[in-house]
Amino acid sequence: MTQNPENSYEKPVQQPYGQQPAPYGQPGYAAPYGAPAEDPGKTLGIIGLVLCFVVSLAGLIVSIIAKKKSEAAGFTDNTPAKVGVILGWIFTIVGFLVFIGYIIFIVVLVNSGEMTTTY
Repeated sequence: MTQNPENSYEKPVQQPYGQQPAPYGQPGYAAPYGAPAEDPGKTLGIIGLVLCFVVSLAGLIVSIIAKKKSEAAGFTDNTPAKVGVILGWIFTIVGFLVFIGYIIFIVVLVNSGEMTTTY
């Protein structure tokens, strides 16, 4: 039987018959694996992707933040954030073009005289 020299109150460890105790600093068993590390930007990436369909600019910003957060933690495969960034750019540009088209349509309609009302 061997005893841990750092803790003299610890119960002695029994070694199976015929085995030598493990050298100091090396455990006699394999360390259990912990849970895999969670990507800190994963949830934020999903939120950004959903926001792209509602408010494209906000979704774009949240997706960019999620992608940067994942990359800072060492995760390179944050698919929801990547898709959110792509869709955020597309929807923001399309929304901007629709807004400009709407403004041009209103200006043309006002200048053509079609909006005059007669009482």
